[in-house]
Amino acid sequence: QVQLVESGGGLVQAGGSLRLSCAASGRTFTSYVTGWFRQAPGKEREFVAAISWFAGSTYYADSVKGRFTISRDNAKITLYLQMNSLKAEDTAVYYCAEKVNTRVLITDPELYDYWGQGTQVTVSA
Repeated sequence: QVQLVESGGGLVQAGGSLRLSCAASGRTFTSYVTGWFRQAPGKEREFVAAISWFAGSTYYADSVKGRFTISRDNAKITLYLQMNSLKAEDTAVYYCAEKVNTRVLITDPELYDYWGQGTQVTVSA
């Protein structure tokens, strides 16, 4: 059973930066895709970014491209989301999620197998 624990959320002013972390444990497969999603109040959960753990390939939503960077530390089995130039519309609960036994960068949250508990990011205008 994969377990994911996010951290690093908080309150930041518009234009500022935050780095989210997602520590993974309990893995038994050899290939994974891990993604970041977010959900604002009253809105559906939306894709932010994904990374193939084996290949290191990445994919971003257009709304965050050029501002956010997804990365992973294989030794620490930890996923990161560096968020720069934050905007008020980035305010949401951010979740990391993992799809096992694949190298395909998936954007549909319904297809992910495991989820973290989420961390709140609030950007003040």
